[in-house]
Amino acid sequence: KLCGYLQKLSGKGPLRGFRSRWFVFDPRRCYLYYFKGPQEALPLGHLDIASACFSYHQPEAAAAAAGDEAAAFEVHSPNGAVAVLKAATRQDMTYWLQELQQKRWEYCNNLDAAKRDSRTSPTPSDFSKGLVAKDNPGTILSQNASAERARNILAVETSPTDLVGEQAASQPAPVQPSAINFSLKQWSTEIKNSMSSLRKGNNENRKSIFYTTEEWELLDPTPKDLEDSMALEEKRKHLGEGSKGRRLTSSAFPFDFGRIPHKTRRPLKDMIGSSKNRNSSESSPTEWYSGNGNKLVSELQLKYQSQQEELEKLKKDLLSQKELVRLLQQTVRSSQYDKYFASRLCEGVPKDKLELLHQKDDQILGLNNQLEKLNLEKDSLQQEVKNLKCKVGELNEQLGMLMETIQAKDEVIMKLSRQLSECEGNTSSQSGGVNSSVVTCTNKELQELDRLKDNLQGYKTQNKFLNKEILELSALRRNAEAREREWQAKYISLEAKLCQIESKYLILLQEMKTPVCSEEQSPAREVITQLLEDALKAETSEQPEQAFFKPHLVSEYDIYGFQTVPEDDDEEKLVAKSRALDLRSLSLSENREISTGVKWENYLASTMNREMMRCVELKNLIRSGIPHEHRSKMWKWCVNLHVKKFKDSTVPGYFQTLLQNALEKQNPASKQIELDLLRTLPNNKHYSSPTSEGIQKLRNVLLAFSWRNPDIGYCQGLNRLVAIALLYLEQEDAFWCLVTIVEVFMPRDYYTKTLLGSQVDQRVFKDLMSEKLPRLHAHFEQYKVDYTLITFNWFLVVFVDSVVSDILFKIWDSFLYEGPKVIFRFALALFKYKEEEILKLQDSMSIFKYLRYFTRTILDARKLTGIAFGDLNPFPLRQIRNRRTYHLEKVRLELTELEAIREDFLRERDTCVEKRDLISDDEEDS
Repeated sequence: KLCGYLQKLSGKGPLRGFRSRWFVFDPRRCYLYYFKGPQEALPLGHLDIASACFSYHQPEAAAAAAGDEAAAFEVHSPNGAVAVLKAATRQDMTYWLQELQQKRWEYCNNLDAAKRDSRTSPTPSDFSKGLVAKDNPGTILSQNASAERARNILAVETSPTDLVGEQAASQPAPVQPSAINFSLKQWSTEIKNSMSSLRKGNNENRKSIFYTTEEWELLDPTPKDLEDSMALEEKRKHLGEGSKGRRLTSSAFPFDFGRIPHKTRRPLKDMIGSSKNRNSSESSPTEWYSGNGNKLVSELQLKYQSQQEELEKLKKDLLSQKELVRLLQQTVRSSQYDKYFASRLCEGVPKDKLELLHQKDDQILGLNNQLEKLNLEKDSLQQEVKNLKCKVGELNEQLGMLMETIQAKDEVIMKLSRQLSECEGNTSSQSGGVNSSVVTCTNKELQELDRLKDNLQGYKTQNKFLNKEILELSALRRNAEAREREWQAKYISLEAKLCQIESKYLILLQEMKTPVCSEEQSPAREVITQLLEDALKAETSEQPEQAFFKPHLVSEYDIYGFQTVPEDDDEEKLVAKSRALDLRSLSLSENREISTGVKWENYLASTMNREMMRCVELKNLIRSGIPHEHRSKMWKWCVNLHVKKFKDSTVPGYFQTLLQNALEKQNPASKQIELDLLRTLPNNKHYSSPTSEGIQKLRNVLLAFSWRNPDIGYCQGLNRLVAIALLYLEQEDAFWCLVTIVEVFMPRDYYTKTLLGSQVDQRVFKDLMSEKLPRLHAHFEQYKVDYTLITFNWFLVVFVDSVVSDILFKIWDSFLYEGPKVIFRFALALFKYKEEEILKLQDSMSIFKYLRYFTRTILDARKLTGIAFGDLNPFPLRQIRNRRTYHLEKVRLELTELEAIREDFLRERDTCVEKRDLISDDEEDS
């Protein structure tokens, strides 16, 4: 899959510049779609690669003009539009150009080699599953051997970087800010983000982007700073103790790096200056900008940092003063309480209680003394920690001095090395005289020679690419001209054929109007015979050289493999040929209206970077019909949507296990399956003979399902459902499609021996007919026509062998997405489509005869779909479920009564001597 990051030149005026976009190539239409990012659903636009040509600037000119923009290339469209794209490196640019050339070459050659029915898409097929895929090979290339050799010679071998391919979607988009796209708004945004991160976290890990890691190392205090800090702590401790000895003697202000005097911090200007000598990972973010912007940002940072430090210092002083006031207030309250309590105790209190109080006071004092000792130990330990930190600071200073010494020695060594080289140069100049100037000139000439070699290599690469581009465009132009000549020849042949047919029709009409001969010698009979012979000729593949200008418009098989014209009955042949021509006319008119195809392409393009989900847009698209080239993918997605819970509960290889069991062990359904295989779809070439590929796949799926669902095993009708599924799905997917229909969509007992669910649906359908089509229902009731004898098979096999293939697959599209309600919709729509014609029939025989074949005369799928999903609304599923429940009880009661009558009859027959001889053939065989 050709995809990756590129930068596209877009915008107008001062906002014009390169913006990073995610590009994805679509081989179906040879479009290069571009998105805002890999996770976006809708594309921002597309480039038509099939009719485009490519170029890029000369390496030297591009490098001089825009530096890194030497990796930019142009895509020229036929309408004169030029899209400028830029890759991250020249290597990526070369890879993109060659891949786009190759995709264009393959797509255009497929257009020339598409010798298939024009109803199919000329683009490479998107599907690769099912039996229909075997008839539509995606790549049939009739390439020019000399042109291929030249293309291979001129190709430049290159490999993409990490920014090309599907793995690039997991990487961040490359950002290359330039002066064009820069604004003060970005400054304020960066500062706001930095300040918000500064306010988060605790005091120890609170880092500003304006400080380097070295600044935090310099916060370790020196011995002098420690002494000053300890003296300040002792003063605060004495003030906090007051006159009460029982108070805690530990400091209320623990040691904090934030309270170190400001002089221990490293000046910001020094830090910014030193950070310029570091690597990129430790550099300050102020290096992101350049020129005047860099100076302005530095001044803003200095001002803000100084204000921030002053604010923090004032906050800490305020907190310390508040704590001191609180402690003093607590001391005053405790002393007043002790004085009041002592005066009250001295008035008439027994001596034993006074002694007990004094003992408690002594215990409290002892505990306070112990606490003071522990606090002293704690202070001593803190002092030791501070001393160790002082030693660490001294060692860091010594390390810094050693590093400076080493740096100074390196400078001395470099200086001495330069002096030595100068001395050697002076010696050589003294010995050679004017040779020094010659050597200098030689060095310059060598540098110039290297530069010219690099330019020469760049020109060679560019020349190869342009020669390849010219060669491909010339070959594509010749192919287009040849294709145009072939279509011109076909047009002339069809025009000549039309003139011949029109001439014969005129003769026939003239003879019908004013006959000049007797009926036996009339030329009309000869003309009619000749016209019938010409009309019944089907298009075959026996003469491949006439593939582009054959006069016949109807092929032997349609794109699904169904036979268009039967082989036996001439009258039926004529009707089938007429029907096929009408279908051909409808399909050609639909191809002129590309709105549905464009909607599908846009929707599929929006799902390139995300999974498909159920939505109203997708439902409307499926109702309008899935395009032939996307049907395999969409059917598989619909099936997986409905059987996901079944698949999740099965082990891997579940289908293969069922199939293996079915092949190794005898199944009661195996005999009936074998009998029905060749009777499934005899008019489809994929199931017409025992050696057909579809027959073996059909056998495997039916046997596997009979083992999965022994309650049903096999029922006549399941073979046709599987046969239709196998046209677009592989064996395992067709198996799950059958599971979807039988176990998810249809009610229980729909395909059992009693066909209970099928009988219930026929009664539900009668109720819907009386509600949606009351005139037609009354007409059937008047002439006692039981139309459920016709519709029963519609429901059982979902219209297989009941409607023309184009309509059948459109019905299946909606059926696999929405479920069984679609069957009721289309069954009613078929009757409504021909309602007026049926109402004209005035006897039961003609009505029943018409109902047997009328569905094959309906060809306009768009009109039928409009009736099914438009004219019949509202169509709530709840109503169908309620009526199914109601009729299910009635049918069960009727079956129970029939079973009771049967048992009574058998009992009576066994007891009655005269009726013992009245047994059926089946009972006699058993």
